[in-house]
Amino acid sequence: MSVGTRRPRLLDGQPPELLVYDEDTNCPYLPGRVAHLPMRLPTRVLTAAEFSERLHSGDRRQGLVLYRPKCPSCRACEAIRLDVERFRPNKTQRRVHRRGRRLLEVAVGRTRLSPEKIELYNRHKIGRSLMGEGDPIDEIGYGAFLVDTCTDSFELRYFLDGRLVGVAIVDQGSDALSAVYTYFDPDLSPLSPGVFSIMEQVELCRERGLRWLYLGLYVAECSSMAYKALYLPHQRLVDGEWVEYDRDADGEVARVE
Repeated sequence: MSVGTRRPRLLDGQPPELLVYDEDTNCPYLPGRVAHLPMRLPTRVLTAAEFSERLHSGDRRQGLVLYRPKCPSCRACEAIRLDVERFRPNKTQRRVHRRGRRLLEVAVGRTRLSPEKIELYNRHKIGRSLMGEGDPIDEIGYGAFLVDTCTDSFELRYFLDGRLVGVAIVDQGSDALSAVYTYFDPDLSPLSPGVFSIMEQVELCRERGLRWLYLGLYVAECSSMAYKALYLPHQRLVDGEWVEYDRDADGEVARVE
């Protein structure tokens, strides 16, 4: 196991970043594996161009910090993104999007804290068996995870008959949106709100003239992360290079050579 960061260490960059956490930990995606997710705090808010550079390098954001998996003996996590002009939604994705557009009202706004969102977030985690260890999130935890940010962030709010039923936290760079986290009323799972949210973010990229939609990390062996491979074609960051994947002649998702 590595030695944890005892005091923040300044890293070169534009802007410089503070390495605030650098310990091995239990993998959040694959039981029994060791993960290494160094967390870096930018010394100021990132510009849109600076944030896009970090997305291109494979960074993800959680609250105020950025991280990128650097696990000692595992390469299961791969950053994944869509080229929105080349992305071809399948029949199911198109159907879900059409149905959602009929039933749901969508609002775009700044990320905000509210008791209604905290309650919905915890219902989502419990209803979909995603809670894991620890207590349900509170105001401090929600704010640190989904409101605090080091870049330009906003939220999509989804309403059904005037009732808040889903929220998607999204970051924006100079050429991309990045899907941070989506939660929704688990009773509405038959409407596939997660699929609907991704399709809405694809459309928002197109409206804003942005090329990429980053979907976070793809982990083939983790059921809650593997679904991202269904959005085709897509690119994954493999050994520092963005590689395209699409269906091959046999209908399997494979690397495009």
